[in-house]
Amino acid sequence: MTTHVLGDARVLTGRSLTHILRSPDTIITTAVTPIALMLLFVYVLGGAINTGSDESYVNYMLPGILLITIASGVAYTAYRLFLDLQGGIFDRFQSMPIARSSVLWAHVLTSLVANMAAVAIVIGVALIMGFRTGAS
Repeated sequence: MTTHVLGDARVLTGRSLTHILRSPDTIITTAVTPIALMLLFVYVLGGAINTGSDESYVNYMLPGILLITIASGVAYTAYRLFLDLQGGIFDRFQSMPIARSSVLWAHVLTSLVANMAAVAIVIGVALIMGFRTGAS
């Protein structure tokens, strides 16, 4: 039964990932919007705030921007799940011989992959902007 669940989840994860890649609003929502916010706060408003050190303001902004990135990715996953529920795909899946939990696992795995990609893009842009970690 376990291989059945894993196989079904793999196929449905591919389905969800295909939806994300074919939807440019997903990429805008989960990656471009946090980057735009980071650029706005660092370059437009960053000079107006005195941090009391010589570090770049992006070092202070990045943790909050990463939380925004993850939250928007999770919200988009909830929206996709809602659309699947309203579109009747769950009813169609119940009539098929697939594991019921694999549908939810597919959405969770898709969210994980999409969030990891968006976070990597945001961190890459932050590194270009001058972010340097204080960790050794």
